[in-house]
Amino acid sequence: LFRSLPIVRDIAASLTCRVGGGIRTVERARDILDAGAQAVIAGSALFAGGEVNLAFAEALATAFGTERVIAAVDSRGGQVVVNGWKTPLPLRAADAVRLLEPYVGEFLYTHVDAEGLMGGTNIPAILEVRAATARRVTAAGGITTQAEIDTLHAHAVDSVVGMAVYTGTLALPDPTA
Repeated sequence: LFRSLPIVRDIAASLTCRVGGGIRTVERARDILDAGAQAVIAGSALFAGGEVNLAFAEALATAFGTERVIAAVDSRGGQVVVNGWKTPLPLRAADAVRLLEPYVGEFLYTHVDAEGLMGGTNIPAILEVRAATARRVTAAGGITTQAEIDTLHAHAVDSVVGMAVYTGTLALPDPTA
């Protein structure tokens, strides 16, 4: 990750960015923020021993303020998964969000069951996470259609769309129109 700091500096010089991946310590988060990122996205390190690592969440919030901390909460089969989606925890995403809410300014929720499959996403699962917090929620995982984006937007959920754009299934609006 330290090799990526020059890349973060280059990107942050011209674009607003939020950076995740390998945020396991307050020091690593500080390096990323000092490189110009607006916020850090912490994932697996926010979970330890099958439960939410409130000590780490609190340390990040104390060091940088909640507005600069985003919690990545990934779910498969209704359970939080960590370590690259390999390790399921006995914890539901909405429960994790409720516990983490005092320490973060936003949640990045990935519905892993649908990620990259082009079959649509699980709107009820995303809305369950939305209902669990007053914080900003960004959802990923199988979002394929404009109708899904519109539904999520109507519930104050931002969307991350990947495969649908890459494959041309979802056309991006013409910015000049």
